[in-house]
Amino acid sequence: PWVTLLFAVSLLHPCEAQGSRVTAVLVQEGEDLLLEAEYNNPEGFFIVWWRFNKTVNLVRFVPRIEPAVFPDFTGRIEFTGKGFSVKLKNLQLADSGVYTAEVGHYGGDRPLGDRPLGDRPLGDGTLAEYKVTVQAPVSPVKLSVVSVVSRSSASCDLTVNCSTQDSHISSTFTCVDGACSQEGGGGRSEVTTSGASLQVYLLNSSIVCHHSNQVHWTKDFKGTQHVCCQHAGSEAPSAGPSVYLVKIVVFSVGLIIMVAAVITVHLMEKLHKHK
Repeated sequence: PWVTLLFAVSLLHPCEAQGSRVTAVLVQEGEDLLLEAEYNNPEGFFIVWWRFNKTVNLVRFVPRIEPAVFPDFTGRIEFTGKGFSVKLKNLQLADSGVYTAEVGHYGGDRPLGDRPLGDRPLGDGTLAEYKVTVQAPVSPVKLSVVSVVSRSSASCDLTVNCSTQDSHISSTFTCVDGACSQEGGGGRSEVTTSGASLQVYLLNSSIVCHHSNQVHWTKDFKGTQHVCCQHAGSEAPSAGPSVYLVKIVVFSVGLIIMVAAVITVHLMEKLHKHK
């Protein structure tokens, strides 16, 4: 699906030419973008063309002649049939920049239909201008449990790691009777080397690992109760000898005493007979 001015924000300062305004647009890499331009006197225009960064031509509109796409954008321009609007397809990171729709005319008496595509018209004004930023989607994120200290089936301290291809953050949570809290309060976040945001935080009864930029996001999560129950007793600290262990020790000591007593009696009887 193509994106029409995704996250568009109109800036406050007007352009000099015909009072048009610059529109800032954020687009995810691989998506399409609708560039809209209308003219209040479409029958009286001489020529309208779209340019990239003021120097690279995309498409040219001339009265009573089919719109012409410039070679660098062959296969990437789709006409909407509405005014001088066009759809630019499959945007890549290198497509970030300023797109301008300008109205103008050619000098001289040469007929418009005989003008080669490379002829540069004289600019009369700007119909529309877009400042486009293309961003790649963020990489997948993974939430993993680093350690769990379980004090009972309903109480544990757990440390998790939230990681992407180029960054990671860790955080510790304490859960008692199903109620959990994050160390330091609130969530933890940092900006990755690619400029995206990486966060780990508590949401209801789940720990969430969230990776996002201005056009895309991914997440991974784990239920705190499930993690605590799954690891219950796996790293539980010793709170003293268990009843089972005490029974084994008592039985062993009793057995040793009984064996020693039998041996002692046997030796005494043997010594008595010898005398």
